[in-house]
Amino acid sequence: MRILVAPDSFKGSLKSTEVASLVKKGLQRVDEGWLVVERPLADGGEGTVEVLVQGTGGKIIEKEVSGPRGEKVKAHIGVVPCSCGEVAVLEMAQVAGLTLLPPEERNPRFTTTYGVGELIKEAVNLGFRRIILGVGGSATNDGGMGALRALGVRFFDREGKELKGVGDDLLLVSSIDSQYLFKKPEEVELVIACDVKNPLYGEEGAAYVYGPQKGANPEEVEVLDQGLRNYARLVRKHTGIEIDHLPGAGAAGGIGAGLYAFWGAQFASGIQLIMDILHLEEEIKKADLVISGEGKIDKQSFYGKVVSGVEEKCRKWGKPLLLVGGKISEEAFSLWEERVLALFSIANGPITEEEAFQKAPFLLEHLAFNLGRVWKGGEIYA
Repeated sequence: MRILVAPDSFKGSLKSTEVASLVKKGLQRVDEGWLVVERPLADGGEGTVEVLVQGTGGKIIEKEVSGPRGEKVKAHIGVVPCSCGEVAVLEMAQVAGLTLLPPEERNPRFTTTYGVGELIKEAVNLGFRRIILGVGGSATNDGGMGALRALGVRFFDREGKELKGVGDDLLLVSSIDSQYLFKKPEEVELVIACDVKNPLYGEEGAAYVYGPQKGANPEEVEVLDQGLRNYARLVRKHTGIEIDHLPGAGAAGGIGAGLYAFWGAQFASGIQLIMDILHLEEEIKKADLVISGEGKIDKQSFYGKVVSGVEEKCRKWGKPLLLVGGKISEEAFSLWEERVLALFSIANGPITEEEAFQKAPFLLEHLAFNLGRVWKGGEIYA
């Protein structure tokens, strides 16, 4: 019996590596002879570097760069072996992530992606020719101005004062100077790992969709959106490149839009990149059963998330898939009922979210144990 465990993290509670380990522990309490293969996953957000380094036997290079408010933070460059050579994997959540700030300091008007640009420059200087930037979990809405400043681009207001590159500066920027841009070597490829298709601005854009999650009130969201419109106009005027309706430009406060215009960055599905690097499809082909999941399974899980990527490959090869989650929304059952074997919540009764987070290790391991007993069926008492 070969079981593949390929989950996302349970955000706010368990890392994907911890989820996989707990599920394996619960399953092997049923039958120690089962081969349980752990392949923790991520989709470009928090945990991406750890997942890829652990899954490929790579290594970590630690660097000190600027955080979302300018403070110094420790960030990792994941060195991941691939068929094309070593790849540098960067995680925006480590540099400009929402979790780096206490709730009272979260506001995308005042945060910057400057440290992301510093980390990209470090990767190039280390000699990497393929760089993957996971952009999930950001605290920013600066259109990538901060990252571009770290790479040498300068932004000025109408009075000629240089701007810092935070969300508030989007509406103030009046001119751009890129003569000192740290140019990307021709052989370097920068890939933005991103599974959303939101445009830069508008009702489906960066500010309106993601701004409130980052601490912006309705009035601030409107100002940020107007700023992104102004920024897009100036970028188009300066580079001749249109970023207004670029699919995925609205992810992570628009950082991909800026890096696309000035650095030729390309967008790719985060979960597909990670599954390819980890050779997940090969593991699915060999498995008798696949178990995946995430903290909350809802209609969003169906679009570009870890569980949707795993489900697609399981459907392709006709493999049974079980999904486990901390919370399962009502609409998830109708969306998933024909695509997976079953969905299970780890909650064992009425429970608060705080209790669920605290008890998640116990609840998850015991759910896996019970799933294993059911899967084994009548053999359990033989």
